[in-house]
Amino acid sequence: MTRIAIVGVAGRMGRTLVNAVQEDAGATLAGGIVEPGSSLAGADIGELAGLGKLGVAAVDSLDAIADDFDVLIDFTAPQVTLANLAFCAAHGKRMVIGTTGLSGDELAELDGYHGQLPFVFAPNMSVGVNLTLKLLETAARALGDEGYDIEVIEAHHRHKVDSPSGTALKMGEVVAAALDRTLKEHGVFERVGQCGPRDPKEIGFATVRAGDIVGEHTVMFATEGERIEITHKASSRMTFAKGAVRAARWVADQSNGRYGMQDVLGLG
Repeated sequence: MTRIAIVGVAGRMGRTLVNAVQEDAGATLAGGIVEPGSSLAGADIGELAGLGKLGVAAVDSLDAIADDFDVLIDFTAPQVTLANLAFCAAHGKRMVIGTTGLSGDELAELDGYHGQLPFVFAPNMSVGVNLTLKLLETAARALGDEGYDIEVIEAHHRHKVDSPSGTALKMGEVVAAALDRTLKEHGVFERVGQCGPRDPKEIGFATVRAGDIVGEHTVMFATEGERIEITHKASSRMTFAKGAVRAARWVADQSNGRYGMQDVLGLG
């Protein structure tokens, strides 16, 4: 039985993760973290998640539950995640990271821990999204250099703070790698005014932020006479939460290293 602790347990994703752990026969809820000094410290995690009392109190410091969990799940913010990664490395824990919006320097810092603990880092924990990434790789190899224009369109709720989404960027990276391109050189993230005709090697990105959209991603391969669209739509955060719990159970048995959901699902 994998003992799981959740960071940001009072937030939307944190509450969903509590429900996902409770539904998973191979996992048990060992703790939950709220912000330092939060009035919610001491509250029952089950009540925060709408499940009724579970007998596990929220705490505002990982130190308070250092001996109680095996794997930490974190979907919070870059600097919080990196601090928690350092804690897990120092205390012999494992970690599952779904945090997005990390800068290049922050990603390099994260990767520096690959020899100190086993952790799964993925911009999207959905099983469906990770299968979609494999489909995109296949499509890009077959279509991308044969006159097909490539565009990535993503939509999320009004509260999302980073753009494009981490999933959209990952999709673009997979397509670019399959075509021996890079997003640094070929990614186009803004088109305003007289931007001129499209470069055939561009990988374009478009972003929508509206309402309560959980997450929608489409990669379009368009040429003269036809258009192929590969789309994934999430209707509930539970799909990400279940994937994260699956990753937590998997990483509990791994040696030190940085892993992705492709590894968890055996698609790597």
